[in-house]
Amino acid sequence: MTKGQVELSIDNVKFHLLQYDDFQWIHKYGQVFCVFDQQESGNLSFGIRQGQKKLFLKFAGAKTVRYEGSVSDAIESLEQSVVLYQDLAHPSLIKLLDSFTCASGFGLLFEWVEGESLHPHWLFSKVNKYSHSQSSYYRFRQLPMLKKLQAIEQIFDFHVLVEDKGYVSVDFYDGSILYDFTRDILKICDIDFFRKRPLVNEIGDPFWGSHRFKSPEESLKGAILDERTLVFNMGAFAFCLLGGELDRGIEHWMGDESLYKVALRAVNPDRHTRYPSAKAFKMAWDKAVNELKVLHN
Repeated sequence: MTKGQVELSIDNVKFHLLQYDDFQWIHKYGQVFCVFDQQESGNLSFGIRQGQKKLFLKFAGAKTVRYEGSVSDAIESLEQSVVLYQDLAHPSLIKLLDSFTCASGFGLLFEWVEGESLHPHWLFSKVNKYSHSQSSYYRFRQLPMLKKLQAIEQIFDFHVLVEDKGYVSVDFYDGSILYDFTRDILKICDIDFFRKRPLVNEIGDPFWGSHRFKSPEESLKGAILDERTLVFNMGAFAFCLLGGELDRGIEHWMGDESLYKVALRAVNPDRHTRYPSAKAFKMAWDKAVNELKVLHN
């Protein structure tokens, strides 16, 4: 336990916060079997068991150990996310069941899904994430190409829905993805910062998101974030899961050159050179995938 933290326990499951809080209210929803206390969003999350059923509870209102913002901001952000999970309901997105307010904060209740985060920063260092045999990210990249392409297809299909519904993805990265290696099922678990577009970046470089996935306009104060921003995020995902992330040389690419060219256009710093929409990008990507399958049949 790091200095300045306090250790708490619910149903014999230990976790850490910056100050003590009373979570007896949580038993209204079931028995805790796991806690996720290392999130940087300001949320504290619980695995809850109700008889034979499992649920996922995301809560804002506690002083979590890795969050640098205010508790009130975390609560407001989680409250605003309710409409996102409703508007962007998709087979690959975790299903929101309910939302609630309690004395110490605000919470969301989701269906439980099995899977491992593809950005397990609390388990592995920045180096080990890419090379350790037990790292979920490393294991994903060892999967057969067809399984990787099927997972990426789900992410891209969701982006098209996001575009159709008039949103832009914000703070969407590999930490937003769960992968079940037993059943080869991908789930999207975090869209809390998505916003309606066009969106203006009013804060410049501190704009939310991982630098591995952010487009240039997401670091430029006054810039418009729109469909082409979505396209950049899609291309960044392709390079994260099939390439060298920020090192976008073809020598690091695990797929066919035709796929590489589609992804490279998507992450062009010149937004006007990118595909004009998520739908146009996906059409080009699907065409390259289909041609790849033909070549290998």
